[in-house]
Amino acid sequence: MVLQIIAAPQQSLLLDLPWSSPLEHWPAESLVTLPRGISRHVVRFVRLGEQVCAVKEVPAHLADHEYRLLRQLSRMGVPCVEGVGIVTGRTDAAGRELESALVTQHLQFSLPYRALFSHTLRPDTVNRLTDALVALLVRLHLVGFMWGDCSLSNTLFRRDAGAFAAYLVDAETGELHGELSDGQRAYDVEIARINIAGELMDLQAGGLLHESVDPVETANAIAARYAGLWFELRGREVFEVGERFRIDARMRRLNELGFDVAELQVITDLDGQTVQIEPKVVDAGHHSRRLLRLTGLDAEENQARRLLNDLDAYRAAAGRQADDEEIVAHEWVSNVFEVVVRAVPRELRGKLEPAEIFHEVLEHRWFLSERAGQDVGLTAAVDSYITNVLSRKPDEAAVLGSRIGIPTVEYDVIDGEAEPEG
Repeated sequence: MVLQIIAAPQQSLLLDLPWSSPLEHWPAESLVTLPRGISRHVVRFVRLGEQVCAVKEVPAHLADHEYRLLRQLSRMGVPCVEGVGIVTGRTDAAGRELESALVTQHLQFSLPYRALFSHTLRPDTVNRLTDALVALLVRLHLVGFMWGDCSLSNTLFRRDAGAFAAYLVDAETGELHGELSDGQRAYDVEIARINIAGELMDLQAGGLLHESVDPVETANAIAARYAGLWFELRGREVFEVGERFRIDARMRRLNELGFDVAELQVITDLDGQTVQIEPKVVDAGHHSRRLLRLTGLDAEENQARRLLNDLDAYRAAAGRQADDEEIVAHEWVSNVFEVVVRAVPRELRGKLEPAEIFHEVLEHRWFLSERAGQDVGLTAAVDSYITNVLSRKPDEAAVLGSRIGIPTVEYDVIDGEAEPEG
């Protein structure tokens, strides 16, 4: 057999990897230590130049299928890992055939759910994880993608201003259609419910689930959360003609959920007494796109909302509401955001991504100001946050895996103050 690599030209470093050895036997010098989720296949992390990639051994037809799906989903703006390449025609030194390999780019600052559960999490944190997964499933269904194996194991999570953002990491069982039927969506939701119940029961058996969290109840709630979000995005609403303000309210709710609306289908009954509206949702990322347009900063949706709120507060405090928004945004980046980011010592910059650090500084400033009974100011808040909060956090960048362990006290991993439970 002939070794074949399908990848972008800049991925020529793939040639340097030991493809003639089974993945489980690759030498340590070729690997990067990172936390891995549960997988049916052998998965290893490697460094290719400046980036870290995941390599998964799978049959050739599955590697090709998943690679092409991930590339399509990335082009559609769906949160997922990026397909880097596939390697087929592998043989060992004796000429025995080896499985093909799928190579994907590691999502920086992301965590598999088992790394998050390396210590006991509070119930509201578990709910935020499942909320993020439900939001991802809805986004996938909006573009016609049927996952077929939705689970915590097949998802990566990134912090998003006190919540989580979920990313698809395994598309092996996925199918992309023009539009999904109600039955296909219901099947995906049921698969998610069963998988998540099993995963939470497994954590419970290992003593890693808070005693107040019921795995079955948590999993069962997913269907209701999905139905509520799906209706908000796609459901038809009927109201009286005199209540047209509800159209604006619907638009605002959709924007708060992070979705932009291309158009609204408005239908008035023949008697002119009632109106029906149905939104045509464009995509998630309303606040992220606005922040990127104004500042050039690329952030998760909740992070973007928080940064935009601070930008609006800066604009109001400076009496600049009448000035060009983009000019004020540029000044805010220079005078506020970059000041906070530059204050973080180099050795601590792998703890969290910049937008999350900024969000946590704002939370810490509020906490200190409440305790002091007056605004402590940004500089004091930054200094206190770096010393008392950030320095105690584990790294969540590329070397995070070597730091994961079971601490002696329980922490809520998304609380800005990182206070131990009492």
